[in-house]
Amino acid sequence: MKILAFAASSSRKSINKTLVTYAGEHLKELRDDVTVEVIDINDYELPLFSTDREEELGQPQLAHDFYNKIKEADGLIISFAEHNGSYTAAYKNLFDWASRIDVKVFQNKPSLFLSTSTGQGGASSVLKSAETSAPFFGADLKAALSIPSFEDNFDRTNNQLTNVELKQKLNDALFKLAL
Repeated sequence: MKILAFAASSSRKSINKTLVTYAGEHLKELRDDVTVEVIDINDYELPLFSTDREEELGQPQLAHDFYNKIKEADGLIISFAEHNGSYTAAYKNLFDWASRIDVKVFQNKPSLFLSTSTGQGGASSVLKSAETSAPFFGADLKAALSIPSFEDNFDRTNNQLTNVELKQKLNDALFKLAL
């Protein structure tokens, strides 16, 4: 099983990238038949989407490249960063371009949606938005999990979740993804 994983964040210090990478590595420990490719959405940076730009450019190659990465995968793990209660501009822009290729951007792939933040909310607002829209955009959402207070619940030195309850919830979510 080939899993594509990415953080919906353009930050070089993204805790969501740390989380999604950890989740991918943890899934490989749970199942030896899994490979995980972690991509960086900065590699798919596109001009700000508008219908005017689309008329000028068509659908840029980077949008096709991102869409095709999803197409090649058997499943997805996405960790959503939250900016002012919503998606990051970088992710939303890439998603908008990809949705013009096919509104079912996630192509009916089994998906696990994650989110985290340094605060107690754990980016739960954006996660809820992603969960609600998942079926419309072709995600076969198997599980969703918010990790609150990332710095209190994740040990960066040993690269692991330290909160036993959250670790078990992540295990359960990964199991649902990789059935």
